[in-house]
Amino acid sequence: MILSDLRNYIRARGRVPIADLVNHFDADPDAVRGMLDVWIRKGKVSRLASDAGDCDGCAKCDAFELEIYEWTGP
Repeated sequence: MILSDLRNYIRARGRVPIADLVNHFDADPDAVRGMLDVWIRKGKVSRLASDAGDCDGCAKCDAFELEIYEWTGP
């Protein structure tokens, strides 16, 4: 996985949970987060709040699925 692959994947989908990125790229979550940090610093990706409004705090969802990233660049 290289930065441009990650960029293209997120850009094509708009919003992506980290679990999807980890599975798609068959990569370690911390490695994916490190690469996401590059795009976040460049202002191209943002991490969405984990409480998506519909959540009532029941803790049934896997936190890994609630860590969502969004493409914000052009």
